[in-house]
Amino acid sequence: MTKPMNYDKWKKIEVSDDEDDTHPNIDTPSLFRWRHQARVERREQRIEEQRDHEKKSKELIERRKNFNTKLKKLENEGGDVSTLKGEKESLEKEERQWKEKDEEIKKSERLRPLDVDDLTHEGKSKTSINKKTTEERPKNMTEDEQAEYYKQFVEKHKADIKKYGMFRHYDDTQKFLEDHFELVCEETANYLVVWCIDLEMEEKHGLMEHVSHQTMIMQFILELSKSLKVDPRQCVRPFFTRMKTADEQYKQGFFDELQAFRERVQKRAKQKVEDAVKQYEEEERQKRLGPGGLDPVEVMESLPKELQECFESRDVTQLQDVLSKMPRDEAANHLDRCIKSGLWVPNAKDAEGDGDVETKGEEEENQDKVRQDVEKLQVE
Repeated sequence: MTKPMNYDKWKKIEVSDDEDDTHPNIDTPSLFRWRHQARVERREQRIEEQRDHEKKSKELIERRKNFNTKLKKLENEGGDVSTLKGEKESLEKEERQWKEKDEEIKKSERLRPLDVDDLTHEGKSKTSINKKTTEERPKNMTEDEQAEYYKQFVEKHKADIKKYGMFRHYDDTQKFLEDHFELVCEETANYLVVWCIDLEMEEKHGLMEHVSHQTMIMQFILELSKSLKVDPRQCVRPFFTRMKTADEQYKQGFFDELQAFRERVQKRAKQKVEDAVKQYEEEERQKRLGPGGLDPVEVMESLPKELQECFESRDVTQLQDVLSKMPRDEAANHLDRCIKSGLWVPNAKDAEGDGDVETKGEEEENQDKVRQDVEKLQVE
């Protein structure tokens, strides 16, 4: 028969706030109360310092916005921007000091020993993952294989990803992810980032900000998995537990990253719009190019005002008169550029018959030759 366990030795365990190696003459309970009070005061001091630091950050952000507004206004009005030099230097100095202070706080927080209050977290949590119902991402893929895998993943899970992006509450988001562990991966995060950029380009700013919040949740879960070196699906519950508790510093870090992400999305969307406009303008320009490779719009804008009026009014007689009054070289140069851009079609009647277009406008042609060509001018 197995001898029963004796639990008597556990009955006298004494749990204290701190170490018990105190002098016999020292009142131990009083010492522990003092240590606890000191620890509480240090924590409150850190929290107050962090609040002041964050308040200073918001003030600097607001001052930077006001300064940029004044600078832009001066530039648009043609004012003297040097008048803002002093304010700019002062602002940049304070921003540098804030960044240095921010690094000090972060370093101090990393090096600070943990105390009993830091250890008040979820005691035990276990996430069960049914491997039969989840997908395993292939390892060591080439760039082409990664692109193909991403494409197939999005095609298969696009509807669920979009559904995830529309949740508003932590509880709903957590439950959805725990029901769809296959979405907890880099591919989902990448799709959400692209979706945010597309929404910003479509000027759906409110929806972009909402989806960006869900994007940041996914990215934080993935970063947590990297730091703990575990499967990201095992980090879903710990992340939401921490966000739903009173860990203000962690939540503040989350929202700081969220704001920075939104700013990057806005910047990227703006750049993509500008690139698309430039591409469209270049395509339209290529379509306009004349037989000599010049843009008729650019050539038109570079002509003297008198010549522009001739083309706008389609007055060949006036055009002939304007060219005849110009020096030979100048008139020949304008004539050559107009031919190469398609504004001026020499031998237009012959071109209509055989499809050949004469594009030669030599500087050595004399004024009489210029006048003869003007008579054959065809204005588009």
